Formats: sequence, C-alpha cells, structure tokens
Amino acid sequence: MPVLTRLIPSPVVVDIRAGALDDLAGLLADQRISGSGNLAIAISGGSGQALRERLASVLPGADWYEVCDGTIDSAVQLADDIKGKRRYDAVVGLGGGKIIDVAKYAAARVGLPMVAVATNLAHDGLCSPVSTLDNDNGRGSYGVPTPIAVVIDLDVVRGAPVRYIRSGIGDAISNISCVADWELSHRVTGESIDGLAAAMARQAGEAVLRHPGGIGDDAFLTVLAEGLVLTGISMSVAGDSRPASGACHEINHAFDLLYPRRSAPHGEQVGLGAAFAMHLRGAHDEAGLFATVLRRHGLPVLPEDLGFTIDEFVRAVEYAPQTRPGRFTILEHLDLTTDQIRDAYADYAKTIRS
Repeated sequence: MPVLTRLIPSPVVVDIRAGALDDLAGLLADQRISGSGNLAIAISGGSGQALRERLASVLPGADWYEVCDGTIDSAVQLADDIKGKRRYDAVVGLGGGKIIDVAKYAAARVGLPMVAVATNLAHDGLCSPVSTLDNDNGRGSYGVPTPIAVVIDLDVVRGAPVRYIRSGIGDAISNISCVADWELSHRVTGESIDGLAAAMARQAGEAVLRHPGGIGDDAFLTVLAEGLVLTGISMSVAGDSRPASGACHEINHAFDLLYPRRSAPHGEQVGLGAAFAMHLRGAHDEAGLFATVLRRHGLPVLPEDLGFTIDEFVRAVEYAPQTRPGRFTILEHLDLTTDQIRDAYADYAKTIRS
C-alpha cells in the first residue's frame, strides 16, 4: 500500500531566542543559505540604521537598502534595485511588518530566497506566504513564497514599543475565532477545510490565550513568537489566509477603510473583533475569557478603548462583510441588521463587564 504524504512549505530554520541577531551570519552560513555573505538587506530609515551599524562588521558582503514605506511601489523599487546591483544569495528583511512584507515581495519578484529577521511581534505576517502592501486602491494582499528562515531576537523585540507586542497577542488569539468561522463555513456552505492548517492555527492561538506569563517574560514572548510563526505556516498549508482570517479581520479591514486616519494597530482591532465574534456565535464564556486575557495584556475590549463610538463600531461591523467578498463567517451567517448589531453589542458589553 502506498504511503501518501504532502510537503509543507516552511522555513528551513526558525531561531527564536535572546541574542539570536548576533549569530545571524553564522546561521545563514551553517544552513547554506548564504556562505558568501552576499546579501541584500532591506531596513527602515529609523531603527534599521542602528541595526545596520550593529551588523555591518559581521556582514561585510551585504548591501543595505533603505525602504521608505510599505507600498507596492517600494517593493517593486527594491526588486529593481536588487536586480540591477549584483548576484545575491538571499534577500533579508530586517525590521517590522512593513519591511518584511516589502522584502518578501521583492525577493519573490527577483527569484531569491527571503530571510525574515523580525524586530517586533506585531502580527503573523512575518512567516506567512502573503505580502500586505499599500496600493492606489488602499491595501492589497500578494502571494509570495514562505521565508526560508525566520530569526527573532527576544532582546530586540523587548526594545520595540510595547504596543507592538500587544498587537501580536491580539492577532494570535484571534486565530481561535478565525478557525471557528472556517468550521462554520464548512458546515453551512460545504467549504473545504484543511484539518492540519486549522489545528496549527488554533493551537497557536490557544497557547497564547492560556499562557500565564506576561509581556516582560521571555517564556511568554517565545510562545507568542512561535505562535505567530506557526500561524504563518498554517496559511502556507491551507494555501490562503483562511486559518487566520475571519470575521475579526473583516471588522479590522472595515475600521481601516472607514476610519483610515484613526485606525489602531492590526492586532488591537482583530482582538476586539474576535471577542465580539465569539459572543455573536453564542460562545459567551469564551468571549469573556478573550476579554479577560486581552485586558490583562493591556489590549482594548470595547470600541471606546480604541477611540471609537458605539455607532462607529456598529457601522464597522455592518460594513465588514464587504471587505472580503466570498468569505463566509459568523457575520455573513447571521446577516444582522443595524439594530440587531447594536443590540448584540450592548449584550456583549454587558457580558464582559459582569
């Protein structure tokens, strides 16, 4: 009888620990990603310059490219600059989400492997097969190969603004709601579900949700970083963002589109959206647990915590299904009217306050 298996796109190496950045050159050589040190390294113009000064002496063969923003134009420009320079072994994205997304897209465009060196844990995009980039129509998601390596230095992560870590917590926890939406769609519409991808995403979220530690603990930061990496791999397994994108992400996109100058970090909005979505599906105990954990880590659980009124939140929830046409979540399933959303929010707010 033949043994059937499948190949899972995943990084060759994942290095999550304090001091990992100092061993970057050795890791790339040992894993045969870049023995020559011929690297194209994308950095930001701010904190990226300090990292360049720190690493320049141990990466003498690298060329450094400053990325000004997270737009598709910047990603195309980076690809053009890399292509016209010299032959590189790999592209390294050294920075936060925007830098990594730009580097992923540019690497795909020039046909080089990409190494993600994350300086914060704001969201699960650091290891996903997607680049989220701003364009003339707002923001788009572009399919790219999974990074060949992921390096996360906990010392560097702790030096980033704490709000970035909180955002990552919200994004990771939201996986549980996203998978519940996927399973709902499977039951109601017959959409196929990948059990392995769902398991990976859900367990990544559960590990963060139920960890007793806090933002200042290396043990907790390691679980959070691992959870974000696993979430990215789950999307590679599924072939799209379904394991980590549900009603909570539709609500997040609605905030971004309706209130572009006031929207909060991605993970803060999806964390709130996930707690509300759990309440909508009748999982009130789980919604309460979400709210308790989010509060413990300093994340918002009510729209006023983000600077939005109840009316603005209701409008965002009502608009949310339009942000992902064809995606079926608890929002599409219930198809609530404006007054029903308002009543559901009042019940949610009462439940999590009690």
